Formats: sequence, C-alpha cells, structure tokens
Amino acid sequence: MRLTTYTDYTLRVLVRLAVRPRDLTTIAEIANSYGISENHLTKVVHKLGVAGYIETVRGRNGGIRLLKRPGEINIGEIVRRAEPDFELVPCFAESDTCAIEPVCVLKDALAEARYAFLAALERYTLADLIAPRRKLTALLNAQPRPL
Repeated sequence: MRLTTYTDYTLRVLVRLAVRPRDLTTIAEIANSYGISENHLTKVVHKLGVAGYIETVRGRNGGIRLLKRPGEINIGEIVRRAEPDFELVPCFAESDTCAIEPVCVLKDALAEARYAFLAALERYTLADLIAPRRKLTALLNAQPRPL
C-alpha cells in the first residue's frame, strides 16, 4: 500500500499546525519546515479549510491554524478523505471484468488488508502523532512568530 504525495503533505501540514495549534502559521513556514514546495501545499491547505480542519486568517499577520483540537482529528478519516481511491488492484473497480472474479480469493485477501490498514490508522488522532511535541517543534522550527 502506498499513499499519494497529496496525503503525505496533508498529514505533514496537520502535524506542523498541531505542534502550535493556536498560533497562525503560513504556507511558506510549513514548506520551509519540510523543505517542500509552497505550490504543492496550497491545494492541501485549501482542501483542509473546506473540510473544516483549519481556518484561514487573511491580512498582514494572517496565516492558518487548526480549527479543531488535535485529539478531534482522526488520522484514518484524514487518509480516507485525502486518497483518491483504495483500489489496490484493477479488479477493485466495478468496471473491471476478470475471468476468475466469481471465485477469486486474492481480491478478498486484498480487501481485508485494506480494511486492516485503515482500521489501524483510525486508532490514531493528530494528538497521538504530536506526542513528542518539544522535539517536533524544534525539528520543524515551529517557534511562535513575533507580532
């Protein structure tokens, strides 16, 4: 199983915001923390805002911050929303026709594995991911911005 870059960046944005949940942060600061492109993060941030996970504050001292508490953000839910599909093999698509589909055990095994993968992620919240908060803050250079 492999997650898309979009999902990876979605999780990174949330982790970065969660280490300082009340502070405003810019896309540029997040991009700098991880050494990734601001352009890639813009779409991620927009979708997180539309989904109600973050809020955007406009203006000179504006930025983004979490709208929900880290403990209220379920990682399994985030991954389900961010991933375009979980069709591990072509036969997961309803349009696929396979000669052995009526008796295929592989499809069932892969479906079970997908379920287990997502079930494991659903046991975690964003609060769990930021448990080593001090170390994350230092590694991500997530100090508060001067006003």
